[in-house]
Amino acid sequence: MPPEFIQAALLGLVQGHTEFLPISSTAHLAVLPWLLGWDSPLIASLTFDVALHMGTLIAVLVYFWRDWVGLVAGVLRRERSGLVWLLIVGTLPGAIVGYLLENRVESTFRSPIQIALVMALFSIVFVLAEWVSRPVRTMESLRLADGLLIGLGQAVAIVPGVSRSGSTISAGLLLGLERAAAARFSFLLSTPVIAGAGLKRALELRHVGVTGSDAAYMLVGAIVAGAAGFACIRWLLAYLSRRTLLGFVWYRLAFAGLIGVVYVVRG
Repeated sequence: MPPEFIQAALLGLVQGHTEFLPISSTAHLAVLPWLLGWDSPLIASLTFDVALHMGTLIAVLVYFWRDWVGLVAGVLRRERSGLVWLLIVGTLPGAIVGYLLENRVESTFRSPIQIALVMALFSIVFVLAEWVSRPVRTMESLRLADGLLIGLGQAVAIVPGVSRSGSTISAGLLLGLERAAAARFSFLLSTPVIAGAGLKRALELRHVGVTGSDAAYMLVGAIVAGAAGFACIRWLLAYLSRRTLLGFVWYRLAFAGLIGVVYVVRG
């Protein structure tokens, strides 16, 4: 088996887990090849990046299919839906920030040590959210202002190491949402952003040829990312119904520490 297939499967596994767990998919996908010493065109491949996004998009669409079918049906029947407006308002900050700053941020915050620092520092937000939160509200109690504030949390996650799910769940906790409700809204809110990022990169493929081997790697990465993402969504919703974000803080600090040690050793 070519090593690229193993890399595609492993990167798909990492994308599927880290897209939804509050540990930053961007950070892991940027740092993992550096840690493992991979030097493959697959890592920087635009086609493979599209495949990973499509895999996680399918995962969140399939898991929440009832929600999305209900929302779309309501829109077609011209029914008023507070959740639709919440998702629109919550998506705007991330869409605007991504459009204006994505390329600049990606070129500025790419070094492993910068990512490690962001992961460690933003973990403080998780701790504060758990410390001061009074998680009693349900999703039905959300107002447009709440959706905007959670959306601002999603916009901050453009910086590698922050974590989209971590920032939005933390924002939800600070607003008093129950943990599982905060996670559910976070996943629903991530769907338009993941779809938009995937579409943007897919449009860029018009200028890039896709070979047969590229298509095979894309398929492997997308399938693994989708399966892992689906399992992670299910697991995290159950986990947060009885536990806090603090376990992920320890992981983030350990991962940041590993990066720091490897960075020092390699000079």
